[in-house]
Amino acid sequence: MRVPLSWLREYVDLPATETGRDVQAKLISAGLEVETVEQLGDGLKGPLVVGQVLTIEELTEFKKPIRFCTVDVGTANGTGEPQEIVCGARNFAVGDKVVVVLPGAELPGGFAISARKTYGRNSHGMICSSDELGMGDDGTKGIIVLPPETEVGKDAIELLELVDEVLDIAVTPDRGYCLSIRGVARETAIAYGLPLRDPALLDVPGPNAFGHPVQVSDPLGCDRFTARTVTGLDPEARSPIWLKRRLQKVGMRPISLAVDITNYVMMELGQPLHAYDRSLVQGTIGVRRAEEGEKIVTLDGTTRTLHAEDLVITDERGPIGLAGVMGGANTEIADHDATDGVNASSDVVIEAAHFDQVAIARTARRHKLSSEASRRFERGVDPLAAAAAAQRTVDLLVLLAGGTADAGVTEVIAPSAPRTITIPADHPDKVAGVEYGRETVVRRLQEVGCDVYGQDELIVTVPSWRPDLTDPNDLAEEVIRLEGYENLPSTLPKPPAGRGLTQRQRLHRRVGRALAGAGYVEAPNYPFIGEQVFDQLGLEADDPARRVVKLTNPLNDEEPALRTSLLPGLLGALRRNDGRGTHDLALFETGLVFLPREEQRVAVALPVDRRPTDEEIATLNAALPEQPRHVAVVVAGAREQAGWWGKGRPADWADTVEAGRAVAREAGAELVVRKGQYGPWHPGRCAEFLVVADGTERVVGHAGELHPRVLKALGLPARTAAMEIDLDALEQVGDSAPQAPSISTFPVATQDVALVVDAFVPHADVEAALREGAGELLEGIRLFDVYENAEQLGDGRKSLAYALRFRAADRTLTVDEASAARDAAVSLAGERTGAVLRS
Repeated sequence: MRVPLSWLREYVDLPATETGRDVQAKLISAGLEVETVEQLGDGLKGPLVVGQVLTIEELTEFKKPIRFCTVDVGTANGTGEPQEIVCGARNFAVGDKVVVVLPGAELPGGFAISARKTYGRNSHGMICSSDELGMGDDGTKGIIVLPPETEVGKDAIELLELVDEVLDIAVTPDRGYCLSIRGVARETAIAYGLPLRDPALLDVPGPNAFGHPVQVSDPLGCDRFTARTVTGLDPEARSPIWLKRRLQKVGMRPISLAVDITNYVMMELGQPLHAYDRSLVQGTIGVRRAEEGEKIVTLDGTTRTLHAEDLVITDERGPIGLAGVMGGANTEIADHDATDGVNASSDVVIEAAHFDQVAIARTARRHKLSSEASRRFERGVDPLAAAAAAQRTVDLLVLLAGGTADAGVTEVIAPSAPRTITIPADHPDKVAGVEYGRETVVRRLQEVGCDVYGQDELIVTVPSWRPDLTDPNDLAEEVIRLEGYENLPSTLPKPPAGRGLTQRQRLHRRVGRALAGAGYVEAPNYPFIGEQVFDQLGLEADDPARRVVKLTNPLNDEEPALRTSLLPGLLGALRRNDGRGTHDLALFETGLVFLPREEQRVAVALPVDRRPTDEEIATLNAALPEQPRHVAVVVAGAREQAGWWGKGRPADWADTVEAGRAVAREAGAELVVRKGQYGPWHPGRCAEFLVVADGTERVVGHAGELHPRVLKALGLPARTAAMEIDLDALEQVGDSAPQAPSISTFPVATQDVALVVDAFVPHADVEAALREGAGELLEGIRLFDVYENAEQLGDGRKSLAYALRFRAADRTLTVDEASAARDAAVSLAGERTGAVLRS
């Protein structure tokens, strides 16, 4: 919210010496986030005056149209003679009043103006556009043309209010009343201890039977609707300079008088309004929920298909506006500058209504149509300001457009009672740890607009413009912020000794260090996904990973669900990096995935005035989805770079399998690796990870090269490989006790064996048989060669070469003992896998 200091001073008598920086400090102390103070006109120096164009000579000998003008600037140039100026703009004519900057002046940005020769003529100054003066967008994209009644020679800096200070406030969702000058003025008055001249305190006529007919069919969606009519508007009337400038300062573009007035009142009072051309409204104005599939063309020219939850404004034809968001094109106010032959609107109906916050927020998000009106409604608008806003709009239309206010006043109101909260008088003291006292609490609550009664127990009636005040803690916060957050005592917590990281946290860190040491870079991602990614990953229709937890209020409509796998985010990170020229990638992520429970439960709201009981916490946790921690890696490009030390090596499926083994080692778990087939992985290059728990094997992850179809669907580099494993499952079966390496004083005996097996026999099965057959003397086993040759081994056969390390804990092994252990291992491998020694 942009707040001009000059506008703010109309409602609060700030000391003349107070600057924007001073006001910023006061408002920040009161809890508002004032991000910047913009100095309008900074560096602007006159003379900058109003001039009238006397003559225009078209210079046609140049590549672009150039005009040589003479301009009457009165006595501002010291001579009274016409000023000669060269200008390239085309949107002004002889007789127009324009803004002229004379030699010796300086425009914002350090642009000094002097007489100079250009396009073969002497130019003494410049005719200015709004951009050149830093005024913001005025919709003309050209020279500023002033009203005909503007006095020639008048100081344009004062006329256009070019020097001002604008506070830019980041309004949090609970402080919607500050999306108006009225709301910020209230906070400013409280901060300075000054009275507020409330612009909403107007004499408003009561409702009668002569107003435009209105029917509200959904009082829950619209609890207040005010309609006023103004007739006989001058079609030639334009917005005055002061009105345009205030809209520009708050960041809005002037459009036409009627629209500018509704926008002005919205920024002033915080109440969104809409003006309908009465000649285009047919019959009764209604408010109802849309019928599924209804269509409306909004003011932006877009045809929108409505949802059954959308609130719409209607007449006899159907929807004429998307309530609280944007009006419809079929009742749009026509401008006097319209070029389509449409006559300017002379009779208008003013709508000032109060709509349900949630309904407007969902409609705006559903249609991806955020407007100034929807921003205010979804944060909370003062329902009692509707009648005053409508009256303010009528008054301005009568004043500036020469209209006549109809005597008819329509006001549809759903019965409601003000919200009251009971709060102990010392509750803010307990929350803040500061003794404020009853008098201070009552005074501060009254300053924000509350009515307060009672002694030890206060009965507080909340003002209509503060829908965020719902319980005693909200009231306590108001007292604390107005008394100053900086005055709260600072108390450091005292943690009990002897508590460090949990076992789960230590494992998480060890895994991260291990993968980083192996050359992987951590790439955390948001936990949100779109369900279309499951099709891109090639998951079966009944795959459990497709069951997702959906968010009620997602940050992005295209990603409304919580992830069940880390791969979508990690592969997206790989794709982005590859697209930016980094092709050798090894990324990892450890994070939670979210799996819905079979039985859906509703989470209970925990108390805030005491510590929740163990049963309450358990009930809350039971309603949450299961959240196991997974680890995933993705690799592409070169795994080892080529150089003077030798050839490089591309990343492949084996790297991801080794990453899985590294994670298992950190968890102290024994990992079984087998050939597998699942989802996004290439069926011939996919490994399946298993662990044994209570005698039962359980699949905990997969690794390998991704399927070419997946690579194409996701736009990934060729031969990209990935791994994902359930870290919590590894922790459950692992041994967390650190294992010190055993160092023997006896030498090792090494035996190599090459076994020929059928090509379909997994290496893991052969290794398992060798380990079991070798017995206790076996210290280690390593596969160091895989050889396939149909001429030497036969069709469908392969050779697996293993290095076996034997060692005894109490003696030096003899050759016969090592050979016997080797032969036992080979014998068992032969029985189980059909392996034979290679000759």
